[in-house]
Amino acid sequence: MALRNAVMAALLDGAASGYDLAKNFDASVANFWMATPQQLYRELDRMEADGLIDAVVVRQERRPDKRVFSLTAAGHRALREYTERSPRPAAMRDELLVQLQAVDAGDADAVRASVAERVAWARGKLARYERLRLRLLDGRTEDEHVARAERIGPYLTLLGGISLEEENIRWGERVLALLDRRAAAVDGSPATG
Repeated sequence: MALRNAVMAALLDGAASGYDLAKNFDASVANFWMATPQQLYRELDRMEADGLIDAVVVRQERRPDKRVFSLTAAGHRALREYTERSPRPAAMRDELLVQLQAVDAGDADAVRASVAERVAWARGKLARYERLRLRLLDGRTEDEHVARAERIGPYLTLLGGISLEEENIRWGERVLALLDRRAAAVDGSPATG
């Protein structure tokens, strides 16, 4: 998936400056797409050159002027064409899984610490996603939100992020328990997990 598709999807919420997009990117699409502000600004320039977005300079007092971006008709068409395509399955490339594959030849304690860090990271992300979910629902039930929200896409992608982090926690806890059992078996002590 190209970064431009994620940017166009984010612009469906309305015109935004590059700064606002970068800030909101972390809150609105970080559950399925990561990008640095530098990547985002480079892509905005390319998208403007390709006619997918328009930029309007907004003058500000005591701050530098800012450019505010919005989707053009061509951008809306490109996003529609993108949604009509069948996406390729995601390819997994995870350094932690490589470390786990090699744990028997490496430092099992260091790998265990990396797994525990991944679990803690997933718990933090899950807590942020749950807060975002409550903000999106804004006191409504899920059924009310689905029926009345202007856009349902942000909620659906958020559910995907929540599911991913819940699974990361389950998987990480299981891996930690298995590593503990393995260490106990190697040491000859009774298993704890």
